[in-house]
Amino acid sequence: MDKKQVVIVGAGISGLLACKYCLSKGFNPRVFDLESDIGGVWVKTIKTTRLQAPKPLYQFSDFPWPESVVDVFPTQQQMLEYLRSYATHFDLMPHIKLQSRVNSISYDGPSSQAWSLWNGIGEMSSSKGKWNVTVTDTRTATTQVYIADFVILCLGRFKDVPNMPKFPVGKGPEIFRGKAIHSMEYAAMDDDKAEAFVKGKKVVVVGFGKTGLDIARECASINGPEHPCTIVYRRDHWKLPDWAPWGIPMTYLYFNRFSELLVHKPGEGFVLNLLATLLSPLRWGVSKFVESYIKSKLPLAKFDMVPQHSFSKDARSSLILYMPDSDNFINAVEEKSIQLKKSQSFSFYEKGIFIDEDNTQIEAEIVIFATGFRGVEKLKDVFESSTFGDFISGSPRVPLYRECIHPQIPQVAVIGFSESLSNMYISEMRAKWVVALLEGAFKLPSVTEMEKDIARWDDYMKQSTEENHYRSSVGTLEIWYNDQLCKDMGMNRLRKNGLFANLFEPHGPLDYVSP
Repeated sequence: MDKKQVVIVGAGISGLLACKYCLSKGFNPRVFDLESDIGGVWVKTIKTTRLQAPKPLYQFSDFPWPESVVDVFPTQQQMLEYLRSYATHFDLMPHIKLQSRVNSISYDGPSSQAWSLWNGIGEMSSSKGKWNVTVTDTRTATTQVYIADFVILCLGRFKDVPNMPKFPVGKGPEIFRGKAIHSMEYAAMDDDKAEAFVKGKKVVVVGFGKTGLDIARECASINGPEHPCTIVYRRDHWKLPDWAPWGIPMTYLYFNRFSELLVHKPGEGFVLNLLATLLSPLRWGVSKFVESYIKSKLPLAKFDMVPQHSFSKDARSSLILYMPDSDNFINAVEEKSIQLKKSQSFSFYEKGIFIDEDNTQIEAEIVIFATGFRGVEKLKDVFESSTFGDFISGSPRVPLYRECIHPQIPQVAVIGFSESLSNMYISEMRAKWVVALLEGAFKLPSVTEMEKDIARWDDYMKQSTEENHYRSSVGTLEIWYNDQLCKDMGMNRLRKNGLFANLFEPHGPLDYVSP
């Protein structure tokens, strides 16, 4: 087999997995990352960051967590040590070049727009073109162009390009006398500097996702009610106080095959469609079961935090949030160390922010935007070709076959952009699938068939998640999605022994360790 040159952009979890599986099949991977350490989003986080999913769901299939890590939800430092151990164990570091910015990738080959098959032939047995990957070494400020047969983009959608709201002229941060920053800047500070930055200050955090919640809790623990932290946000999402509602692990409710029989799926046949329709009352019941538990543990109604949609909708959108030590958060709200303000829009004035809906002012010295990142823009901008960039960003949801391959962009795969409830092992399955494609283990269907499959997933997202359909996510269909990858690779889709186990037992990373 020809030893193809593969360039991998990003040394986070997906980049490490892509590198490991490339090496296992005899390819020659070269990994570039801008940071000074491996780990992607885990390199720079705020002090209290922990895993959102329990570690049995968030581990490598062939490299489990060490017994020394007893926390069910490991800390950032434990996560980094785990990733470094993985890279060392599989000898990945010699293939990784850190502090290297990938400026752009450009394709040198025939036009792909008239092809009926991806890469002209539906596989990688021969390369019709090459990719030029322009990389700057940030230590020496030197730039070099690397030639690749194949590029795997593991850029990560939750870092580097901040999503900053836009304001009318004269109503934005420019008129604010205090400091307005993105959470990315706050996370980049060391712990002592971050504490000093907010200590004794009135802080407003914009956004109530995982990062916004963590920052607000840090501010509350530092300042108390004397200098309260205000969270300004648009809508509520379900927040889990733990992963065992009424004593039943979430994995038995949303991570087994039976749970997936309750929901409609893209590309399902008549029988599965009928089953999902007949079992829809049970689907509703499972969601209400979880919601009732959350309401019993958290006084959501008291603080006007009850979401206006079902728990299952958040799960399908990969928007559920684990809230560790929830009593601590509720106490902070009770004692007014944290204040909550729901609003669809706001603007700045000299001393803080102005809530448009009720004409109230909130004084602030610091405003931290925990408003996420522009992942699509980041992915688009890596392509020198505006045509390829438009292919990526031309629809609300990034159009990737199997969440990895754009039908009209040859010799490129994307891993780690599309979310799930347990991202690590889904990224591992994608890395296996992409490398199997590189190896020639299977051929892709025609461009037309891939586009039809993408459209089916788009329709599913629109029907099941409504306004969240733009999110690239497989939501609660991890097993169904993995089944498609296993079928392509010639792997057995049934990962457990016996009908009962395959139907009712939770599925996780260790179930996919063998072919």
